[in-house]
Amino acid sequence: MQVEEFLQSSASRFPQKTALVCQGDRWSYGEVDRLSDRLAGSLKARGLHRGDRVAIFLDNSVEAVVSIFGVLKMGGVFLPASPSTKADKLAYLLNDCRAAGLISDARLSGVASEAAPRAPSLRLVISAGDGRPERPFEGVQALTWEGALDKDTPSAAAPLSKSAIDIDLAAILYTSGSTGFPKGVMMTHLNIATAAASIMQYLENKEDDVVLSALPLSFDYGLYQVLMAFKAGATLVLERSFAYPQTILERLIEEKATGFPIVPTVAAMICRMKEWRSDRFPHLRYITSTAAPLAPAHISRLRSLFPTAKIYSMYGLTECKRVSYLPPEELDVRPASVGRAIPNTEVYIVDEWGARVGPGEVGELVVRGAHVMKGYWEREEETERALKPGPLPGEKVLYTGDLFRMDSDGYLYFVARKDDIIKTRGEKVSPKEVEAVLYRLPEIAEAAVVGVQDEVLGQAVKAVVVLTEGTRLTAQEISRHCARYLEEFMIPKYVEFREGLPKNANGKILKAALALRPGRSAE
Repeated sequence: MQVEEFLQSSASRFPQKTALVCQGDRWSYGEVDRLSDRLAGSLKARGLHRGDRVAIFLDNSVEAVVSIFGVLKMGGVFLPASPSTKADKLAYLLNDCRAAGLISDARLSGVASEAAPRAPSLRLVISAGDGRPERPFEGVQALTWEGALDKDTPSAAAPLSKSAIDIDLAAILYTSGSTGFPKGVMMTHLNIATAAASIMQYLENKEDDVVLSALPLSFDYGLYQVLMAFKAGATLVLERSFAYPQTILERLIEEKATGFPIVPTVAAMICRMKEWRSDRFPHLRYITSTAAPLAPAHISRLRSLFPTAKIYSMYGLTECKRVSYLPPEELDVRPASVGRAIPNTEVYIVDEWGARVGPGEVGELVVRGAHVMKGYWEREEETERALKPGPLPGEKVLYTGDLFRMDSDGYLYFVARKDDIIKTRGEKVSPKEVEAVLYRLPEIAEAAVVGVQDEVLGQAVKAVVVLTEGTRLTAQEISRHCARYLEEFMIPKYVEFREGLPKNANGKILKAALALRPGRSAE
């Protein structure tokens, strides 16, 4: 099954049903289907072809949802980019996958127009939203959203011929790499359809679900809320962010939401809100959470506030979307566990030689299933390190780089990462990428970035810096500097100043010693 068929099938069954609620407006499945058809026709008419990559640089919006399905219907490959991405990184993403198209927003046109000229592969830019781009896009075809969807354009209204098959690429999802450069995780239609079906099975998603999500579509957890809702024929209520938690809770009530995906940081915000009564959310059927295990106090508060909802704690990584889930009835029994393998998936733990280990022993987690990525875009060596021969001839399995132990009942417990990648808020952060930004400050002589344990975030980003002699710099100034170049989740939560960094005999910084205490908050 191809991913665009999630929409097409539901539009065929429920053409008048509300598919999407966003910014106070409602769109039916028939409307989203027709709009994405027009966009697909427009992309093809302007020279984009099967297999071309198209970056979607948009906030959570109807345009973002239409763009995902429009690119897929054209036979293309979409790559979602966070709207907080800065120009340097956007240019890197466009160049790395040689993107042919960019769909942006007029509000983000300053970043987009700075990045676009540095991507020679780019042939088409579409600007959505109100207003005109701040600067013109030179050397490429440039369209407004309205122009791209013009129903009077013959090519936009022409029937689309089916081109992709399920082993073709559907998406490239970028995740931080240990080298400091983001890696493009290649996900096929089969990968995505398998992951979506498995998650929907244990969540028991169905057509009468109403899922409210404020997770960014650039985050695979947020992206799959769209894909799974549309596959089920459910209704998705798409919010921009969790910036105003009170508004989100009001929307849960107004829309009679049955599903509510969150992360531990959001759980912490909700748990601080005391004025809400538990009888106001009778329709809520489930809450999901990933990135880090929920704190016991937060579980208790969520249960009291949402008594009808089952709470699912989960673990996953971009390279296969989802690995495990903890059944709600096991929360009290195994609160520190991230659960057991999702349906149609096998997991096991191996030692450094690749041999399976027994219950209670620590080793690297290995994942086997049709949802495992095809590989990293044009990164053969890194792909070979992650995808290794499996137990059956000719197959490849995913070595996650995460250290786990498993109990005798098959439940998993996270121990640590093998490399120095920091996993915070469900996102991966490369210390090298943050360190490179810190070194742009002339006052910083040495810098090291590490992850420290955090009850809510899983890990928090900590920067340890040594200033050049005779200079001064505050934690707040460092934070503001990082905000100019980094996405929000990458900005150090803690900054520690030292006169020197601990090193071994070869001059390598001993990062393990730096992660022992958080340091001073940069907020």
